[in-house]
This record gives sequence, C-alpha cells and structure tokens, in this order.
Amino acid sequence: MSAQARGNIDPLDPLGVDDLLSAEEIAIRDTVAKLVKDRIAPHVAGWYETGALPEVRELVKDLGAIGVLGMHLTGYECAGMSAVAYGLACLELEAGDSGIRSLVSVQGSLAMFAIWNWGSEEQKQTWLPRMARGEAIGCFGLTEPDHGSDPAGMTTHGRRDGSDWILDGRKMWITNGSIADVAVVWAKVDGSIRGFVVPTDARGFSAPDIKHKGSLRASVTSELVLDGVRLPADAVFPEVLGLRGPLSCLNEARYGIVWGAMGAARSAFATALDYSMTRTQFDKPLAAYQLTQQKLANMSLELNKGLLLALHLGRRKDAGTLLGQQVSYGKLNNTREAIEICRTARTILGANGISYEYPIIRHMNNLESVLTYEGTPEMHTLVIGQALTGAAAFR
Repeated sequence: MSAQARGNIDPLDPLGVDDLLSAEEIAIRDTVAKLVKDRIAPHVAGWYETGALPEVRELVKDLGAIGVLGMHLTGYECAGMSAVAYGLACLELEAGDSGIRSLVSVQGSLAMFAIWNWGSEEQKQTWLPRMARGEAIGCFGLTEPDHGSDPAGMTTHGRRDGSDWILDGRKMWITNGSIADVAVVWAKVDGSIRGFVVPTDARGFSAPDIKHKGSLRASVTSELVLDGVRLPADAVFPEVLGLRGPLSCLNEARYGIVWGAMGAARSAFATALDYSMTRTQFDKPLAAYQLTQQKLANMSLELNKGLLLALHLGRRKDAGTLLGQQVSYGKLNNTREAIEICRTARTILGANGISYEYPIIRHMNNLESVLTYEGTPEMHTLVIGQALTGAAAFR
C-alpha cells in the first residue's frame, strides 16, 4: 500500500521529522544507512547467533573511511560534524545492531572524546588521527566488578614509582576491550580519580573476553586486568581530577544512545508493520484488525516522540545549551520506550518474532543491555528527581 493511500503520511516518518533536517544531515544519515545495509545487515544475525564479530578490524576501518569514528570531534582528522549528524549516524548504526553502535560510541564518545577533551597534545597527536581512520581501536575502563552505578567506589588504583606510574585493578563489561590498541583507564590516585592512556601492549595488561552473553552478542565485551602495569609519567591526563572526567565522557555516550535506541525501535516497528500487512489470519491481514492497529499506532507514537526528543536534545547540544539532566530525560525515555516497542512488535510476529530471520528478538535482547549501561533507569530517574526537587536521593 502506498504512502498516498494512507493519507499522504509516510508510515516511517508520519510527523515529517525529515523536514526538520538539513540536506547535509540527510546525506550523512543516508551514507551510514548504506554502509549498514551493505556491510552489516547481511551478516549481523549470524554474528549475533555465533557470538562473534569476525573481521572486526576491517569493519572498523570501513567505519573510519566514512568518517563516523569521533565524527563530532574537531581536528586530528576527525570529521567535525554536528551533534545531530552524529545522532543520526547512531540511529542508523543501531538500526543495524546495538553492538555495532556500541563499538562506534565507545571508540568516539568515550575513548576518543576522553583523549580529545582531557588529554595532552602529545596524547592527542599520538592516538586521535589513527583512531579516526579506524587504524587503532580504543576502549574505556570505568566500570568494575563491584562498582557500576557508583564509580566513586572504584578500587583500581595508581601510584608513583619514581617518575613512572603503576596501575593495579580490574575493569568489567568493557566494549572493545580485547581488540583495543589503547585503553582509557580511570583509577584512584591519593584518593582522587585520574585518567590514564594505556597502550594495551603494556606489560601486565590483559583483556579476557566475557563469554556466555545473551545480549550484545555481535559485540566484543571484555574484562580489563591491570597487574602492575608500568606507564611513563606522561600517560596520565594532565589536569582533570575526580569524577568530572569520566562523567563528561559518559554524557557524550548517553547522547548517542538517545538516538541509537530509536534506531533499534524503528527496525522492529518497520518489521512488524510489513509483517502485519502480509500475514493473513482468518482470511484477512493482521493489519486489518483493530488490536493490531492499536499496537502499530502506539508503537509509531512512541517512536516518533522519541525521535523528536532526540532531535531537540541534538539541537541544544549544537547550540551549547544541553544540560546533563536533559540527557537523562532522553536516555531514560528512549531506552524504555524502545524496548517496549520491540516487545510489542514481537507479539505481532507471534512465534516468528523469536526467530533470527527477523531482527526483533535480537534488538529486544540488545536493548536489555542498552537500558542498563551508561546509567540504569533507576539512576537516571534519580538524576531527574534531583533536578526537579533539589534533593539528592542516591544514598
């Protein structure tokens, strides 16, 4: 059925969000969408099923070639694109798979952003151009086995030994860990948190993969083990102290998730919409039943509200007026609604909804992780609560 037959409404853009985008933004989005269609979509269900990401370095170079790695950063061979353009790239990447968007987010918004924002000029020159080209992969070590939502309790620590630094500790649930060339590691030094740029070939550094995952299976997830890792004096970020350093990076990644979650939701919605119009039961298509149309209408409503919220936050970010609490609104709402859209889409497909022939169950399982990382729903709820009341309820 044509869009015109539906009353001139595009079922995948019923509110005309595309009209709010510039020609350049649409071109960037379409470039990323083409890479996902050609390079990722034909293989990702198999990657997910086997829990492997083969030829990952070649994939990272392909992503670097279209400029999406650190694309919202300036200088050092980074593309210098807008926040909205970066968000649209995350939307398309996660429409392919959350694991692929996570790879790009960790590379650009965590590892590269940390070096770009807090690193010395030597650290920037050494790593950022190679990372932007996809010739070097980064990871970001903050979460620990016993410290997730409360990073201030971390036990990884650094100490001076002459002019050198010695790092000891463990980090957990680290995307890109075992394939990384460089790790940004946060550690306590004399009671304050500091960041270190750690080449992963340093003696005492290891990154065993985490196996048996039921989510983000098309993604490399590792533990970082630092056993007396010796680093030169200039490995530390020169100025930033405390949680201000890592939390600034997390806000960058959370912003990408606001868009990315809607990509997974859009993929699930589009699949359910198409299926409902071709699957016949009781002599007519599922789409002709009131209950199915209610599901489709509700999914479309939440999907497009989420896209408008993401775009609004992106415009504020480009204007330099975006607040961290506003990012929490986006992360909390869009991840929560995305997973509900996927669950509803699954019901329209019935038993077929759990088959890897369709993307829905893969997106749904992935979003269980996206819901939690970069701040759980509970933490973002309390961030918003504090913003509204002025009372901190974290403890």
